[in-house]
Amino acid sequence: MKKTKALLLILSIFLISCDELQNVVNTLPTGDGGISDTMIASGLREALDFGIDKQVTKLTQKDGFYKNQLVKILLPQELQKVDKALRDIGLSSLADQGLLMLNRAAEDAVKEATPIFVDAVKGITFNDAKNILLGPDNAATNYLQGKTQSPLYGKFNPVIQNSFSKVGADQIWTNIITKYNSIPLVNKVNPDLTDYVTNEALKGVYKMISVEEKNIRTKVSSRTTDLLKKVFALQD
Repeated sequence: MKKTKALLLILSIFLISCDELQNVVNTLPTGDGGISDTMIASGLREALDFGIDKQVTKLTQKDGFYKNQLVKILLPQELQKVDKALRDIGLSSLADQGLLMLNRAAEDAVKEATPIFVDAVKGITFNDAKNILLGPDNAATNYLQGKTQSPLYGKFNPVIQNSFSKVGADQIWTNIITKYNSIPLVNKVNPDLTDYVTNEALKGVYKMISVEEKNIRTKVSSRTTDLLKKVFALQD
């Protein structure tokens, strides 16, 4: 039936290309044995929830940012000259420690992300899903970013500020900035590191979700439940 066909196309956002849509339509079950509307909606949310949980959990672990080259937080341009100047005068260990603390703060903050993403997934409408389906390969990630970026910033920012204090980053960076500003003839700096790390942490979260979205679209092994296997087998 037409409604079932339309809903199944929505669920296929993570694995199917637009060129394959007609083939799926032609092979859908049309009798009472077909997949129900409720199952299809649940499958869509299940796929999103799985990807979010998997990647956000990775980022919250120790070195989730620091040793992940896709999302590792580097120094802002203003502080790159600080880093170089400190290394030039033999303070490489201090510079390394400062960079580590920025990433530790991000790892701490991302623990606040999951509930906000869960709410965003619950709010997906079938019209939203249609737009995701017809969009680019990172359309689901873009949807989540649009729905969650502002509330996530509000959650991340105070956590990062508190984390700086908890892990000693505020004192380390005070020392770094003080050392740099004491070097003769340099232009003094006083960056807003909390805002910078907050934004970089957000970028990292969306980057990793986009990686998982691509995996679910392209890898059979990412179909982790019987429902997803049954639905996505129609496109193989």
